[in-house]
Amino acid sequence: MSEAPAGSVTIVTQTRVLKGHDHAFADWQEETKRVVAGFPGFIEQSVAPPAPPAQVDWVILQRFASTQDAVGWLKSPERLARVSGVQPMLAGRDDVHLVRDGAAGVLPSPVSVVISTRLKSGQEAAYRAWEQRMTALQSRAPGFEGYRLEAPIPGVQEDFLAILRFDTQEHLESWLGSSQRAAMLEEARAFIDEFHTRTVRTGFEQWFSAPKGKPPAPWKQNMLVLLMLYPVVFLFGHLVQTPLLMDRAGLPFAVALFIGNGASVLMLTRLVPWASRRFEWWVRSASPRTNALGAGIILALYAAMIAAFVLV
Repeated sequence: MSEAPAGSVTIVTQTRVLKGHDHAFADWQEETKRVVAGFPGFIEQSVAPPAPPAQVDWVILQRFASTQDAVGWLKSPERLARVSGVQPMLAGRDDVHLVRDGAAGVLPSPVSVVISTRLKSGQEAAYRAWEQRMTALQSRAPGFEGYRLEAPIPGVQEDFLAILRFDTQEHLESWLGSSQRAAMLEEARAFIDEFHTRTVRTGFEQWFSAPKGKPPAPWKQNMLVLLMLYPVVFLFGHLVQTPLLMDRAGLPFAVALFIGNGASVLMLTRLVPWASRRFEWWVRSASPRTNALGAGIILALYAAMIAAFVLV
């Protein structure tokens, strides 16, 4: 996602789709994106499909220039009609929240947990005192990277929303399963009415180093991924998939393709970080001149690979 404009907000929607409906839901999201793009203040939308076991839900981020613009979309007849039409594909309830954007974005860490809490009537003071102690406790957990708390928005969002960020899935699970947290949650039963926890993983960020500063622009990440993906897919298909898996082993194309995709993903987990380190001067740069130079180099590498592979 691009850098957040001052005052912008993001609608974070987490939803679970019934088995067998993922493709239809993805198409529904594309159509919804075209609808929301015409609304005042809309900036961008990104969709993260499930990535089990860490993330079992679809996560949709819709960014708007202001809270008023976001609420306008949430309450619009167009959105309500869209949501009504997709209900047969969904399992359980949606979690929909508004989050004020910061300089680092909404969910910048490799793994985050989004916690929505609905209080019993008149218990806000007790909750805030408890939340301060919980914040101090979780900040000492291994791998902790940040915490945000968003208060309810009258007429829009009834729950308190907390975003807790860790560097790895293992550190997050360790904290979520800790005895200290369990004791704090037991104490909170007295003033909490509902409590929901959902884990979110981001997209390509886990393949990039993360020095201080804002995360790399998505378009740069995508260019580097393609730079590594294209030769891996071509060479594996030319040297392994066709001659060995299909011709010699007699595997069906669908099976050979699946094996090739799996091998490609495994190789990319090594190759993309390697490429990002060599293009660090470009990935982290905000200079238009540097951005243009780096993009030009990568485009030239694309062209060189295509020319070389055409001759194979």
